[in-house]
Amino acid sequence: MGRDGGERVCGPFGGADAGGVSGGDLDSEAGSAAGGPYKLDGRPAPGGVPARIDGEIDGEIDYKAECWALRARIEQLENELASRRDELGRERGLVSAAAAYLDAPFALGATQVPALIHWRQDGTVTRWNDAAGYLFGWSEGEAMGRRIEELVAADPVSPEEVEAFNHDPGESLFATTTSASRTREGNEITCRWTYAVLRDERGDVREIAAIVDEGDDPRQRERLLHERYQMLVQLVDNSPNVMFIKDAEGRYVFLNRHYARALGRHAIEFLGKDEHEFGATPPGVADRIVAKEREVFESGQAMRYQEVLDYGSEKFYFFTAKFPVRNERGELVGVGGVVREDTDLRRAEAERAALQEQIIAAQQDALRELSTPLIPLADGVLAMPLVGTVDGARAGQIMETLLTGIGSQRAHTAILDITGVRAVDTLIADALTRTARAAQMLGARVVLTGIRPEVARALIELGADLTGIVTMGTLQSGIAYALRPTERPRVAR
Repeated sequence: MGRDGGERVCGPFGGADAGGVSGGDLDSEAGSAAGGPYKLDGRPAPGGVPARIDGEIDGEIDYKAECWALRARIEQLENELASRRDELGRERGLVSAAAAYLDAPFALGATQVPALIHWRQDGTVTRWNDAAGYLFGWSEGEAMGRRIEELVAADPVSPEEVEAFNHDPGESLFATTTSASRTREGNEITCRWTYAVLRDERGDVREIAAIVDEGDDPRQRERLLHERYQMLVQLVDNSPNVMFIKDAEGRYVFLNRHYARALGRHAIEFLGKDEHEFGATPPGVADRIVAKEREVFESGQAMRYQEVLDYGSEKFYFFTAKFPVRNERGELVGVGGVVREDTDLRRAEAERAALQEQIIAAQQDALRELSTPLIPLADGVLAMPLVGTVDGARAGQIMETLLTGIGSQRAHTAILDITGVRAVDTLIADALTRTARAAQMLGARVVLTGIRPEVARALIELGADLTGIVTMGTLQSGIAYALRPTERPRVAR
């Protein structure tokens, strides 16, 4: 079959040319008569050198076969690209809030609130902010309560993905997925959904929450990535805590401004050096720091602990958090640290504790004086009114205070008034009898006042030995008795 009117060559995917005839229908004799080998555009190869490619038969190209081969190669490359994307997605898995923020480009800029969409499992939209309206063209009023498929022409997170996302909300983990979507005007866009599944107290799905962005423009992505990197650096540099990252060999690869300022060094002096090479800490301290970091690296688990480091003549206190650093494939590549110095706080706490102990000691002395008051009534006469409960410690204080007062004031009579004592038990009865005997050994007599009927019955039932103790019903009668020393005492027998 000959050519009908002009050259017609196959397009890159095997389609017909402008004349409607496929390249595979070119007449072999026409090719031969034109002077030998041809290039893909139908023109003779320069210099008479045969431009043979796969599909060339007897000096003439089989354009149809070549187009099919190109189509198959393109399809193969597209499949490989999709497979690589899937592998990367599986390798990356869940990401932290900071990683999701750094990785996902926001349409309105790094310092702007991103497009946020929340929806229930049935697809009903519960949140749609202004940035989502900017991206898809629907206002918040138009979007709320409608199904997400109606608004973006996609159901971005499958039920299986929703069910699989079940993590502690405090971990702030995200997952990512990509879908073809459509704006209100019908424009097709590729959207990335960085999402989390929010659950109620029972663990049931409450809603899916997502950050949405259109990531087709690589220049915009690069610019926003740089903006967010600068923001995170500023956040870290203005932290009042020391922050750093070391590689697997323990060498510094990053540190914040606070750390450099604390040591009075430029940040570049740290880079590439380990704890011993940098020399900012004594060898023993450096050994302890390195040992903890190796423990974190080998276990792959974060650690939080308080430590006291001895820097010569002073001790410094720190609260330290160290954690494994992983790359995007989840491999351990280093150790990070956040360190808060608590030296001033610990010293202030120690000072407060010492002051509190002094206050408590003073209060205890005051309470002892109040709980065992010794009142001089006259020359050689003392009175000790007791109120409240008498325990073992207080019973000892009563005896010590009374005997000290008798000795210092050369008293011949001591009145113990138990009107305010709530109850009399074996302990109290024993304390009273021992105190009376001790006072008698110092040459003083003891007058027990405030004996109520129930107290008298309790003393009898307890078998208290009140030998040598004068008993009176009231304090007034006891005082009257003590001031009349010539009166014969009424001694319990």
